Amino acid sequence: MTKETCEEAIVALQKLLSEKSELKAVAAAKVRQLTAELVGARQNVAVKSVSDPVEMIRAGFDHFKKEKYQKDPALYSKLAVGQSPKFLVFACSDSRVCPSHILNFQPGEAFVVRNIANMVPPFDKTKYSGVGAAIEYAVLHLKVENILVIGHSCCGGIKGLMSIPSDGTTKRVRVETECKNLSLEEQCSQLEKEAVNVSLGNLFSYPFVREAVVKKTLLLKGAHYDFVKGSFELWDLDSTLSPSITFRL
Repeated sequence: MTKETCEEAIVALQKLLSEKSELKAVAAAKVRQLTAELVGARQNVAVKSVSDPVEMIRAGFDHFKKEKYQKDPALYSKLAVGQSPKFLVFACSDSRVCPSHILNFQPGEAFVVRNIANMVPPFDKTKYSGVGAAIEYAVLHLKVENILVIGHSCCGGIKGLMSIPSDGTTKRVRVETECKNLSLEEQCSQLEKEAVNVSLGNLFSYPFVREAVVKKTLLLKGAHYDFVKGSFELWDLDSTLSPSITFRL
């Protein structure tokens, strides 16, 4: 029996119950049976939607189209002409930390680069071409006004770094020295933030980024999203001069 048929049968039986009290016991039992079938049908649909990737994609796009696209056609008409985002955002590829979801960025508001541990490599004319091209395009052509690097809690890339032998040349050494009395989890949390600062420093090695910052047409900010505690910490390039701001749920 389909979900629609079950629902129709339940309504009919409930009406019958109200009209003929002598059938109450039989009808009530049938209502319980149909209700159980209906719950099972809904559970099967839920399981299918999770386990079937094609169905998951289709349902996701249907939701987007109905709840976003069709409700704001003017926005998408505007985006068809071009984009002018205010932010270039670096975030981790981790599935738990989508920046548009966390910060409620709308289409056209943020140019996003995601990779393992939200890393920004130093400027190089021959290496790191993917990230370098994204930075160049965002700064020189899109004229973004802000670059935001977001680290996050429980970062697998940072945990991996902490698990390999140190050569004594990375920020990890500073964390291990200054935080030696802390647990490994707390050290990882501190290193997640230090890694953001390293990326902010590397951004300054891009001549066009440095020039824009000097001209005050571009701001660099670091951030740390803790999805365990429900907090978001934000700071400027020089965190020792500019205190961080923390937002909590």
